[in-house]
Amino acid sequence: MPVSLPQLPPASPGGPSDAGDALGGVAARAIATSLYIHVPFCSHKCHYCDFYSIVDTRGRQEAFTDRLVDELRALAPWAARPLRTVFVGGGTPSMLEPRLWERVLGALHTHYDLGAGRGLATCGDLAAGGGAPCEFTVECNPETVTPDLLRVLVAGGVNRLSMGAQSFHAAHLVTLERRHDPASVPRAIALARDAGVERLSVDLIYAVPGQTRDEWRHDLDAALALGTEHLSCYALTYEPNTAMTARLKRGEFARADEDLEADLFEDTVGVLRAHGLDRYEVSNFARPGAECRHNLAYWRDDQWLAAGPSASAHVAGRRWKNTPRLDDYLDRSRGGFSPIVDFEGPDARRALAERLMTGLRLREGLDASEMLARAGALDAAAPARLEALARKLAGEGLLSSGARWAPTDSGFLVADRLAVDFLCALDPR
Repeated sequence: MPVSLPQLPPASPGGPSDAGDALGGVAARAIATSLYIHVPFCSHKCHYCDFYSIVDTRGRQEAFTDRLVDELRALAPWAARPLRTVFVGGGTPSMLEPRLWERVLGALHTHYDLGAGRGLATCGDLAAGGGAPCEFTVECNPETVTPDLLRVLVAGGVNRLSMGAQSFHAAHLVTLERRHDPASVPRAIALARDAGVERLSVDLIYAVPGQTRDEWRHDLDAALALGTEHLSCYALTYEPNTAMTARLKRGEFARADEDLEADLFEDTVGVLRAHGLDRYEVSNFARPGAECRHNLAYWRDDQWLAAGPSASAHVAGRRWKNTPRLDDYLDRSRGGFSPIVDFEGPDARRALAERLMTGLRLREGLDASEMLARAGALDAAAPARLEALARKLAGEGLLSSGARWAPTDSGFLVADRLAVDFLCALDPR
């Protein structure tokens, strides 16, 4: 099962103080073909969640929207024309009031090239060479989905929703501190379809304390019964500084046995594959052609802009994260740009290490010749080490070698180990 990945070298201290500084020297109309927007508001902090989210008791949705519109305007010169994908995550984006959503969507259409006709629903997919609809995803919690909200989203070009179900067992939702009724998930999916949203994804979590294989199979069956084109199935992880981890340390429950977690992982692949949803990434399954193109942009190490508190960007080899605090983000003294943390400038070794880590999570894997060429530019002996490792892992049945290095079904089970092995071969120190 997964192991801890080694830490990459820390970012240098100092550096740019805001996203505008981070983009300094990068030509306008760069190759940022995707945009991520983070909406931090939640009705309740789920105990397993380590994403930046807040229960807002100070009525800051309006101020946040004003600030976000400013930021979208400031970032627009670095966006490709047209954008390939937009993804709005959180938090709970579906908690944002419909009238405020109208302002956000209006700013997107004003400042970005979202294609002709009904917004993003008709713009070309640059990755496919044009012709496919541009992907505009919004994350939703099922209990917050309303006809009013959906009307606004669809009118603004949103064509894909990601629904956070997590489980169809009330007891496991209580363990996760999720506060929706399992019956709200099919209701929300039906509302989305009635509104004209056909691209739908459902998120599930397995290896919840006390969960059995039969209960997980029931969750998979319930999700499949919804007929969505995409499922994300994540093993519960105990992130530092979350309530879930604190409860585990206090002995309130025991984490799932590693062998059971492996069984649940393999059950997921078998059940979903039998129903036409194949795995294209460790935790993500889709019908052919329904893969999440925005998340593929992350795993393929493409370029994306980021707006909203704690949102992370990658443009021209530079990475940074917006301030992970709403009060700091609301500061409007920087010409629309957000204060940032964790800036990393272009670094060939880091970029290759990140590509190895993300590419080995994908069914498509990595182009071996490209990886060897990039490694050779850093260390003349590295290609031989990488090739020897690829042969070894192929002999163990964990990797398909040759033109592409791609994990096998057994390799997906230890994807983190594959990444560790490749990073150690890249830099054996």
